[in-house]
Amino acid sequence: MLEGRVKRAIAALYKGDGRAAARFRYGLLAFDFSTIAFFIVTAPMELTPAILAADIAIGSLILLDFLLRLWIAEHKRRMLLRPYTLADLLVIASLLLAPIVDQNLTFLRLLRALRLLHSYEVLRDLRQGAGFFRRHEDVIVRSVNLLVFVFIVTGVVFSYAFGRNADIDSYVAALYFTVSSLTTTGFGDIVLHGTAGRLLSVLIMVVGVALFIRLAQAMFAPAKVIHTCPDCGLDRHEPDAVHCKHCGRTLKITTHGEQ
Repeated sequence: MLEGRVKRAIAALYKGDGRAAARFRYGLLAFDFSTIAFFIVTAPMELTPAILAADIAIGSLILLDFLLRLWIAEHKRRMLLRPYTLADLLVIASLLLAPIVDQNLTFLRLLRALRLLHSYEVLRDLRQGAGFFRRHEDVIVRSVNLLVFVFIVTGVVFSYAFGRNADIDSYVAALYFTVSSLTTTGFGDIVLHGTAGRLLSVLIMVVGVALFIRLAQAMFAPAKVIHTCPDCGLDRHEPDAVHCKHCGRTLKITTHGEQ
């Protein structure tokens, strides 16, 4: 049937192993980066008809992507309960409801950043096609997690303080406050007022320190590759490992020609 062929073709693009599928997924990743950049640039701007039209167009494309993923998903309920799916739904709502919601929803739109590098298929493509990524995957993924946290919290700070705090008059000012709080530098030239502002500042500092510690651990830990042992399930091994250090099973780690 035509419907079945179309569904298989779409599933091959999202989950397949071919070059066309990899290019398609890289294109989706580029789209995610582009939309995040657009949200950041337009955050302090007045909602003009052009920006509104772009919001609706982006929201429609994200909705189409979501519906296609849902259509080909084997376990639809499980997919709907994933954090990244819920984040996408909030992003879609913030974009398509922009004409009727008179509020700054920048922080909701930046939830789109949660999708970056959290697709199994994209991670698989990067492992197969980029030797640098394979060697430094933990550092790269944790660095992206830190950047995602910074972008989202900056959006929250901007949405909370813009129009209330004269010192935070742009996304860059909100980013400056977030990074200075995240690193516990706290220059003091920009502060959040009120109980909610102080609690938000505490949250940024506490979570930020934890993320920095995890990033430092990944940077200084010995390099390892992902290869799941079929017996015990250990999925981190030295690049030249011949046996699983947990259960002793002989391993055949694919090196892609690297030494």
